[in-house]
Amino acid sequence: MNTRAVIRHLEWTIQPDREPDAEPTTYAMQCAVCGKTSPPSVDFGVPQDWVFEHGSRNPSHHTYREIITRPWRAWWKP
Repeated sequence: MNTRAVIRHLEWTIQPDREPDAEPTTYAMQCAVCGKTSPPSVDFGVPQDWVFEHGSRNPSHHTYREIITRPWRAWWKP
């Protein structure tokens, strides 16, 4: 069996994907006390409302984490 490898150093770069066909950025909130998570949404108002509802049902749950899912793209520089 012959093994052949081609190795070439390339300089890569990344940036948020803002192409027209990119996935949307989504937001969610997670309760740091119980771990429950809001549904993800492109509108931050949806997870924000979830925090208010969750907090009203669980008065001792005061801390939350924001979860942002942002598409990125990578390519090499010629």
